[in-house]
Amino acid sequence: MRWLSFIAALSIGCGGSEPSPDIAPASSAPTFSVYTVNYPLQYFAERIGGEHVTVSFPAPAGDPASWSPDAEAISAYQQADLILLNGASYAKWVATVTLPTSKLVDTSSSFADRYIMVEDAVVHSHGPEGEHSHGETAFTTWIDATLAIRHAAAIRDSFVSARPEHESDFHQGFAELERDLAAVDERIEAAITGGSDVGLVGSNPVYQYFARRYGLSVPSVHFEPDTYPEADGWHDLEHLLEDHAATWMIWEDQPIVQTSDKLSDMGIQSAVFEPCSNRPDFGDYLSVMETNAAAIDRIFSAQ
Repeated sequence: MRWLSFIAALSIGCGGSEPSPDIAPASSAPTFSVYTVNYPLQYFAERIGGEHVTVSFPAPAGDPASWSPDAEAISAYQQADLILLNGASYAKWVATVTLPTSKLVDTSSSFADRYIMVEDAVVHSHGPEGEHSHGETAFTTWIDATLAIRHAAAIRDSFVSARPEHESDFHQGFAELERDLAAVDERIEAAITGGSDVGLVGSNPVYQYFARRYGLSVPSVHFEPDTYPEADGWHDLEHLLEDHAATWMIWEDQPIVQTSDKLSDMGIQSAVFEPCSNRPDFGDYLSVMETNAAAIDRIFSAQ
């Protein structure tokens, strides 16, 4: 059973800094209060905690990795019973504010030795926030379903430790979530291993964990779906293609027609694989990953 704490689904991507209606002081919550730093962790926590938790993720629409919460949001985090962190250098704002150490749960600490280090991280423009870098550590860990399961296991354990009287329910919630995530993983793996030999390139450097999970090479440029790349961007792609033949580019969101048309002229088709770091317009984390799996199936079954 899935429990969704948010009211209006917000779009994926970078942008916006307006206050979010998802901020609610922990003291007013009738259940165990949990705050997260991205949407996947919120989804996992809701699936595992069910009726025993109130899970909040107060970031507005945009990329939570580059979000900086205001004083009201920080206060809400400070009052929570638990604060779920992604780890892997995600949500750098956490290091700049005072949060109760006893409430912090780094949900990727069990696989910190599997972080992917990014050499020569590039500073680039990414929506209205302006220029920033994706950092020296790749952080979109949750797009590898096997690592998403490990995030979820850490959440389960933290819930059991905090509310042992509900241990059975937490284990059940985790088991159901694990089953769903494993099914997505199996579908993608079957599509890739049983499909054609396809060359992929990423529109942005967010697919490292996906690529490693399935033994793929997915080098990336720095294209944004809502803007036409400048000449330097096209030059970077042409240079990349000299050593990496690619027939598909995977995007965080649907690119504008002008961009997809030019890629098509270069023999490259476009497909969307959403990282889902923020709330989707429709559905939830699982439905987005199922849609991503369908896109991968389509890519690798194309002749």
